[in-house]
Amino acid sequence: MSAKHPVIAVTGSSGAGTTTTSLAFRKIFAQLNLHAAEVEGDSFHRYTRPEMDMAIRKARDAGRHISYFGPEANDFGLLEQTFIEYGQSGKGKSRKYLHTYDEAVPWNQVPGTFTPWQPLPEPTDVLFYEGLHGGVVTPQHNVAQHVDLLVGVVPIVNLEWIQKLIRDHQRARALTRSSDGLGSAFNGRLYQLHHTAVFPHPS
Repeated sequence: MSAKHPVIAVTGSSGAGTTTTSLAFRKIFAQLNLHAAEVEGDSFHRYTRPEMDMAIRKARDAGRHISYFGPEANDFGLLEQTFIEYGQSGKGKSRKYLHTYDEAVPWNQVPGTFTPWQPLPEPTDVLFYEGLHGGVVTPQHNVAQHVDLLVGVVPIVNLEWIQKLIRDHQRARALTRSSDGLGSAFNGRLYQLHHTAVFPHPS
């Protein structure tokens, strides 16, 4: 945890209300004239969308399950290191995961891929993270201990999944794929609940 270069994390799954919460934080930053460096949870995925589809098929053929939300699909070590580096120096790097064609076209890429890594802007007053794993704790990684303010957003489950179906449909995902994603989300939610700290641990 860092007083000079604090880290704020808003964590919650797709459709949980993290976007609305993050908008509130951005308004606070603007009112206080704070300059925030932002990183997105999706940028720490290990795989592009085609690579993830292939990994899921291979795991299914082997009788295993890979969750979009677990360590197989997300680089917790890199996320932890990002928080550590920013807390120590106010520096780091970020990239974006391109969900839709509207997001991908300006980069001359296809949806489901990543933009190149780029340095965070400097100087900034705070690092702001929005994603699934801002409070994750595993035997190998303790992301939560490097967060100065951790906000968890959890709505009614049925509402969250309805919002996820609508969002997936808007992103042109097939209904069968979206419903399969809900099954994965259920397994991932169990993982997330088990591995998310209720309160950040002091260093």
